[in-house]
Amino acid sequence: MSLHTTGSGSPADVAVIGAGVVGLATAYALARRGQRVLLLERTTGPALGTSFANGAQLSYAYTDAMAGPALWRQLPAMLRGQDAAFRARNSMDPHYWRWGLAFLRNATAHRLQRNTLATLMLALESRAAMAELLARHPLSFEHAVSGKLHVYYDAAALPKARAMIECKRAFGVKQRLLTMEEASAVEPALADARNVAGVVHSPEEEVGDPWQFSVQLLHVLREQYALVARFGTDLQQLQREAGHWRLITADGQALQARQVVLCAGIDSHLLLRKLGLHSPLMAVKGYSFTAPCGPLAPTASITDTARKLVFCRLGNRIRVAGLADVNHWDTTVDPVRFAQLVAMARASLPQAADYARIEAPWAGLRPVTPQSSPVITLAREGLVLNIGHGMLGWTLAMGSGERAARLLLERA
Repeated sequence: MSLHTTGSGSPADVAVIGAGVVGLATAYALARRGQRVLLLERTTGPALGTSFANGAQLSYAYTDAMAGPALWRQLPAMLRGQDAAFRARNSMDPHYWRWGLAFLRNATAHRLQRNTLATLMLALESRAAMAELLARHPLSFEHAVSGKLHVYYDAAALPKARAMIECKRAFGVKQRLLTMEEASAVEPALADARNVAGVVHSPEEEVGDPWQFSVQLLHVLREQYALVARFGTDLQQLQREAGHWRLITADGQALQARQVVLCAGIDSHLLLRKLGLHSPLMAVKGYSFTAPCGPLAPTASITDTARKLVFCRLGNRIRVAGLADVNHWDTTVDPVRFAQLVAMARASLPQAADYARIEAPWAGLRPVTPQSSPVITLAREGLVLNIGHGMLGWTLAMGSGERAARLLLERA
């Protein structure tokens, strides 16, 4: 077994495991604090996993947790495979049942508000950290402040939406409930929508391509912060030895770092188990496609709350993302499920995209915790977890990196 370091002849100060948006944001937060960072990634480049083609929305205001009272009505259809947007694959794996029961315990009004606000605090930190990054290092990744419209088709859901708006307003969040006429004035593309009961407008929401962001941030880290990145590194085991961590790869290499931050998305699940640590993660598979803009392409991001779809404009393209397949652990694109996504998008906004020119279908595994908030904690001496960002990894990445860096260095 050979021994490798950062290239300077001594162990790295910190090894960051995972080069998605969360891992890169964490590496940046550490490197700009003077740490020598070793970035390790299983795939051949940055942001090729769940970060690659997600919904692309920087959803700083809309951080609502997955589990809430409405889940109880949806649950039978989910378990029977009758809900087009949400499905669950039943399994005898004890982890599936433990996670599922913990998820259901969060499906109360009190916990929905608590979990939503906890994520909101992190999202607002993330927005500030992103602004600071871009002021220091102007990156080009189709970034825009386009606003977002959440479209509701069920009038019964509007009082809860109004209550959540009031709750968030105390934290400086700008949101407003609009009529269909008001919403169409904000976003003419909604002229295609039918039977709309109301629309929540979040004017300060942002968008950006997470893959482009990651590629450019990696370049900055290498050129200006001396970060060492090792791609194609299939990490198999972590061992604590005499004040440092030994990271053993599938091909027999042993890397060294004084401290470690785990940011490997759903791949963190197996690494945690090998360490004898509880994994709070469940794989929730989602799909997306990108296509040229259609004749009524929206400028603002649009979320169809009935179909659980997001439409996000990235320059002259539209990204459409949706579906949530719980307990699906591989990224193989199911052609039936993908066809359902396209059909739902056509039904929602038929002229938003050129559906005849869809780019390659994509699927990714969202690492979801029962409370829908990430876990950022010191798990062992010199080991911080920064995992479980679920549907909001792109939104929460910068703030999560800042929290993880502070936590690690305060305990060093």
